[in-house]
Amino acid sequence: MEPLTERDIRTSFVNCSKGEAKRLGVPSDLAALPWDDLDFLGYRDPGAPATGFVVAENGTGLVGVALRAVKGSARGFTARSMCSLCLTTHSSGGVALMTARRTGESGRQGNTVGQYFCTDLACSLYIRGHKKAVGTELTETLTTDEKIARTRTNLTTFLARVAE
Repeated sequence: MEPLTERDIRTSFVNCSKGEAKRLGVPSDLAALPWDDLDFLGYRDPGAPATGFVVAENGTGLVGVALRAVKGSARGFTARSMCSLCLTTHSSGGVALMTARRTGESGRQGNTVGQYFCTDLACSLYIRGHKKAVGTELTETLTTDEKIARTRTNLTTFLARVAE
């Protein structure tokens, strides 16, 4: 992924107002992020822990989506859960159900799309082996490039559902 600026991030959001996008938290260390290893920018707002954000490149530019973690959705200590983007398995609350308000009239009516994500939104780092999930890791026969392609496809599908 190409490095992003704060302005790039704020102008990319499709499921919140311009005012909301102006007020949302942005990582303070953008220059230090491992951009070459990111398929998308995913982060949680330290000031609002139930809030997360995903910014991804698509064929027409950047698409940003604000997410809200569903209260109590992080799995318990002994449960194993799988992120629906990168298919990394976690225990100890490493996966959370997050919802995104749909765009347009549907979103204004309160409609949302939910999906299970790695709680820290670091899918790109998990699939490249730069970060390890807590718990037992499932063995896959896919190459890293195949995992990257799968994750990008899953994210594109999710973003399309938000924009429906």
